[in-house]
Amino acid sequence: MSRVERLVIVLALNLVLIAGLVVVGVRAHSLGVVAAGIDYLADALAIVVTLVAMRLDTRCPNATNFAALVNGAWLLVLSTVVAVAAAYRLATGSIEVHGVPVLIASGIAAIVMFIGAFILGGDLDDDGSDDLHMRAVLLDTVADAAAAAGVALSGAIIAIRGGWYWLDPLVALVIAGVIASHTIRLLLGVRATLRRHRV
Repeated sequence: MSRVERLVIVLALNLVLIAGLVVVGVRAHSLGVVAAGIDYLADALAIVVTLVAMRLDTRCPNATNFAALVNGAWLLVLSTVVAVAAAYRLATGSIEVHGVPVLIASGIAAIVMFIGAFILGGDLDDDGSDDLHMRAVLLDTVADAAAAAGVALSGAIIAIRGGWYWLDPLVALVIAGVIASHTIRLLLGVRATLRRHRV
């Protein structure tokens, strides 16, 4: 399977999840699920940027590095928005979150994203060309799967305990922090690569 085909499959998986997660998140009052839906929208846009960059790569060798920079910026903005919203909910008191829909929707999203990571992971071994942007997309997909699994776990705990609504924004805050730290490392890697190419 070619690199483009792998990216198109993962793009389709993201698009399928976006609407469902946002609807379930709003109805279940879950910031974690809504954030996952918004994150998948950012991922879909990032994959589109990747596909465009790959088309331009022969004419512009740094195209994939610049695409990784765009994707990193998207993730940094997204994680900041989620962190602010989660901190606000924690400070003002969490509203009721419906745990069962959170568990089901996030569990499905985690499985789908782990499949997406598996599909993308095979690409890194195809020709040995492990460019930064493909690693960025793979990292983002793995982070999405882990985040969805964390949200599903919080949904299960909320459903079993019949409360603990503060757990939802807390999990969203932790996920935002993890994504931000990975993104900062990615952006530093892109900057170092671009500097090497300049020399």
